[in-house]
Amino acid sequence: MTAMTEIRPFDPPIPFTRPTLDEATIASVGDVLRSGWITSGPKVQEFESELSGFFGGRPVRTFANGTSTMEVALRIAGIGSGDEVITTPISWVATSNVILTVGATPVFVDIDPITHNIDLNQVEAAIGPNTKAIMPVYLAGLPVDMVQLYDIASRHKLRVIEDAAQALGSSWNGSRIGAIGDLISFSFQANKNLTTIEGGCLVCNNDEEARLAEKLRLQGVTRTGLDGMDVDVLGGKFNLTDVNAAIGLQQLSKLGDFQDQRVKLAQRYFDGFAKTKVVEQGLELPVADFAHSNWHMFQIVLPLDRLDTDRAGIMADLKALGIGTGLHYPPIHLFSLYRERGFTEGMFPIAERIGRSIITLPLFPTLTESDVDRIVAAVAHVLETHLK
Repeated sequence: MTAMTEIRPFDPPIPFTRPTLDEATIASVGDVLRSGWITSGPKVQEFESELSGFFGGRPVRTFANGTSTMEVALRIAGIGSGDEVITTPISWVATSNVILTVGATPVFVDIDPITHNIDLNQVEAAIGPNTKAIMPVYLAGLPVDMVQLYDIASRHKLRVIEDAAQALGSSWNGSRIGAIGDLISFSFQANKNLTTIEGGCLVCNNDEEARLAEKLRLQGVTRTGLDGMDVDVLGGKFNLTDVNAAIGLQQLSKLGDFQDQRVKLAQRYFDGFAKTKVVEQGLELPVADFAHSNWHMFQIVLPLDRLDTDRAGIMADLKALGIGTGLHYPPIHLFSLYRERGFTEGMFPIAERIGRSIITLPLFPTLTESDVDRIVAAVAHVLETHLK
C-alpha cells in the first residue's frame, strides 16, 4: 500500500470512465433539436470543417461510428476478396472484423512487448503476394514508429489504414496523427478523448477519396441540383447526425484542456507507482511517452505468475474497493470466429500474455489527482494481498 493514501472502501466509487459533457454541450444539443434539422446537415458540415483544420487542412468526413470509417477506408483502398491486410491481434475486434466484412483476410503479426502495438520488425515477414495494406492500431493512444511504418509500406507498395480510434490528439515527431499519413480512422465513441456519443471520422488524402467516402457512407448516392440523384457504388448507412456533430464541436473546442488534464493524471500515476513496490514485484507500467501519446488509457500488465489469483480476481477486489477497471483487449485470434479460420493458441505468444494480463485503470478529465492516489493505493494493496 502507498504511504500517501489510505484504503477506504466506503469512499464513493471511481468509475472506469466518465464522459465530460458540460451545460454548453447540453444546450447545443437542445439548439439542434429545436432547429428541426436533426440528421446530417449544417452541424455535420461545420464539424468536418473544424476537423479538417485540426488535421492541417486535409479532407475529413464524419461517420456514425469508428467501425464504419475503417470499412470505408478499406473500400476506398480497393481492398476486397482475395486480398490480405496485416494487423495486430490486440485491438477491439472491429479492426479485424471490417477486414472480413469487405471479403479480405486479416494477417496477424505479434505485438511489441513494451508498446503493445504491432511489432513493425515482424511485419515484412508477413507480407505475401496478396498483401494489399497494413492496418496498425495505436493502443491507448500511442502511435507506432511512423517513419518505419511508412518506409515498409512504400517499399512494398502497400496502403496504410491507420486505426487511430484512440489516438485523437496524439502526434509523431511534432506532427498530429491524422495530419500525416495515408487513410486515418478515428472513433468518437463514449469513452474516447473526444466523444460524439457514437461517431467517428476518416481523414482522406484528396477530394476524390472524400467524395467516394461520402457516397459509401450513404447508400452510394450522389445528388445534383434539386432533383438529380444517381447511385454508382454500393454504399451503406453510416452518416453522422447534427445532434452528434453539435456535441463534437463542443468537445473539439475543449480538447486541449482535456489533453492537459490527461497528461497530468498519467504523470500522477507514474509518480504514485514509483512510491510503491509493485513494479519491483513484476507489475508492468505503460511506456512513459509524453511526446507522442494522448493518454487515452493508462494500462498495467499484471504479474500473474507471481499472484495466487487471476485477472478477474484482481478486478473483483478493485471493484470491492470502489475502483472501476476495463479490459482492452483479449487477443482477437483466440475468439471462436477466428479459431474457425485456423488461428490457434501459441501463434502470437506476446499478444496472448498481454491479453491475459492487461487491465485499464480509470483516466478521464474529471478524475482528480487524489482519485489517482486512491487508485494506485488500491492496486498496490490488492497485488500485495495476492503475492505468492
